[in-house]
Amino acid sequence: VQLQASGGGSVQAGGSLRLSCAASGTTYSIGVIGWYRQAPGKERELVASFGNRGSTEYADSVKGRFTIYSEDAKNLVHLQMNNLKPEDTAVYYCNARYGLKASRSSWGQGTLVTVSS
Repeated sequence: VQLQASGGGSVQAGGSLRLSCAASGTTYSIGVIGWYRQAPGKERELVASFGNRGSTEYADSVKGRFTIYSEDAKNLVHLQMNNLKPEDTAVYYCNARYGLKASRSSWGQGTLVTVSS
């Protein structure tokens, strides 16, 4: 599975952005696809994921502000980010877990989101 991320950019606090992740290859084997982020000096953390049967998971810090949804099964996944805060500033990475028991992992290139106050 290969992932191509797009979106990101700079926005003022309170603004919105949408990230997109296009998957290719053996996409039928994707179990979970989602977004992680890594801020300077911090560890990479899960932001939101989209799993089997449409299940979703969100970090507490983004609940109510971010929405993950898909088009074309898990081949195209979007992360709609509303009411952005400066602490959302980070490099965002798309990730897919796929294969038998979702044991394999693929990462897209990072995309920078900068939120100014």
